[in-house]
Amino acid sequence: MSRTMLAALALSAAVATTGAGAHAQTAYPKNDYAKPDAWLCRPDKTAGNACNIDLTTTVVRADGSESVEAFKADPKAPVDCFYVYPTVSNDPGAVSDMNAGPEELNVVAAQLARFGAKCRIYAPLYRQFTLTALRAGIVGKPVPGSTDPAARQVGYNDVVDAWNWYLANANKGRGVVLIGHSQGSGVLTRLIQNEIDGKPVQAKLVSALLMGTRLPLDKGKDTGLFQHIPLCKSPGQTGCVIAYASFRDTIPPPADSRFGKAPSDNQVAACANAANLAGGSGDLHAYLSNGPAISGAPAPKTVWVKGKANPTTPFISVPGLLSARCVDKNGFSYLEVHVNAAPADPRTDTIEGDVVGADGKISEDWGLHLIDAQLEMGNLVDVVGAESKAWLAKK
Repeated sequence: MSRTMLAALALSAAVATTGAGAHAQTAYPKNDYAKPDAWLCRPDKTAGNACNIDLTTTVVRADGSESVEAFKADPKAPVDCFYVYPTVSNDPGAVSDMNAGPEELNVVAAQLARFGAKCRIYAPLYRQFTLTALRAGIVGKPVPGSTDPAARQVGYNDVVDAWNWYLANANKGRGVVLIGHSQGSGVLTRLIQNEIDGKPVQAKLVSALLMGTRLPLDKGKDTGLFQHIPLCKSPGQTGCVIAYASFRDTIPPPADSRFGKAPSDNQVAACANAANLAGGSGDLHAYLSNGPAISGAPAPKTVWVKGKANPTTPFISVPGLLSARCVDKNGFSYLEVHVNAAPADPRTDTIEGDVVGADGKISEDWGLHLIDAQLEMGNLVDVVGAESKAWLAKK
């Protein structure tokens, strides 16, 4: 991934969090979210549902043995999930179209579809400010329309419209989990601030999973930017938020890191570890891509077992290889990921997921941003299952 793309992704976070006021009018016509084609995933979308994909996983154990794990979604899941994807569009203009490309399909596979085991999934397409426009602006060659404030607002407006359509037509009193990553987390942060926090609809919130972000908490408290939605502390807690940004324990956030630090000295960046919400270290139940990655990163080249051909399944699970804990170090609060390397056994001792510049050097300020979601995917799915049971019991 080039330095230009890195800067573009950084700017995309600003696009997601600017204009936190009311739902503004723009020159862009509204989408019709009653149409299934306006969604990547929707339970009633039978043709072209991006969540109806192969999630078969090869479980690679430390001794090199392997087994295949099948996946099956639950169409009768008791709660819903509403997902906003990160900046991935390579469409040529300032604002993406409403057609799903390989970028959107890949990110759904990596970050979302597995939640279908615990929830019905709603994932709207939205007209995000594109990577193309972000890159061009950084090098001083803005694409037509990219300086129009409406181009940076329309994506958020789309998500609000999709959310309101969902509430009015599909929710029917069900609990809902909000899921986002990077710019998607930024968009959902605005949505929660403006439309949910402290309002009657908050009663429907099972939880919010905001990955690859720096949600501010007031020091010494479990709330902050969200005044009525605390950080999750146990799997059975509902109406709470799990937020984090991940870094290797061997490459902590540098002083200029874009993640791990809140904007105010009176706040800290939220960190909740789905592998151990009560605190301390926990084993990560990761589902790592064995194929295309997100955001223009190259596909992984890991040899999973030394001297053995790689599996052909789209995902790999490596039980016991990864663990993580939330730490507060050197002014940063983040999810610290440890690789339990064991050179004596045949399984890989490394994982990929760092952002690497065109010069081949790791961009340490990004941490493991590319795989934030995949690192804790199994843990998050389990937490959503526990939270949905608790939400239903309270209802």
